[in-house]
Formats: sequence, C-alpha cells, structure tokens
Amino acid sequence: MPFSKQTPRAYTRANVFALGEDQIGVYGLFRKNDWIYIGKGDIRQRLLDHLNGDKPCITKAMPTHWVAELWPKPDARMSQLINELKPSCNKKV
Repeated sequence: MPFSKQTPRAYTRANVFALGEDQIGVYGLFRKNDWIYIGKGDIRQRLLDHLNGDKPCITKAMPTHWVAELWPKPDARMSQLINELKPSCNKKV
C-alpha cells in the first residue's frame, strides 16, 4: 500500500521547519514520479539531516517533494514502502 493520500509538500527548509518536533514515522522523498528515498524516525530531524547533505545520493537526486505518515513503530511500514516503491537511494550495493 503506497503512502496515505495527501498533498505532497515542497522539499524546502521552511516546509520542514513547519513540522512539529518529535513526530515519529516514515517519510518519502521524490522528484516527479521517481521515488528517491524512504526513511524513518523523527521526521523533521531526518529531513533536516538530508537537507544538510547527510546522504550524497539524496543530494545528487535533488528531491522536490516529500510525504510522511506517523507511525510509533515505523520499521515494518518503511520496509513495505521500500519494497513497493523501490526508491533509488535505498538500494543496497
């Protein structure tokens, strides 16, 4: 099952800072119809980490939008989304 229906948010520092703190869940970064990365954890903090260049693959792919879902235990949901959406920066070498 893909991410819940929602309006994607532009991947900007302002939109990430608009999130409340300590929201645990899964998030996805994409550009057009290409999924770039699916992650989990404190959504605001993780998105800020990515904006600050913590993962070169994400930086190089230049995501334009993101979506998120709150999940208190996000591991299984993240795995499900990775298997379904096959984001380019989640691939293991």
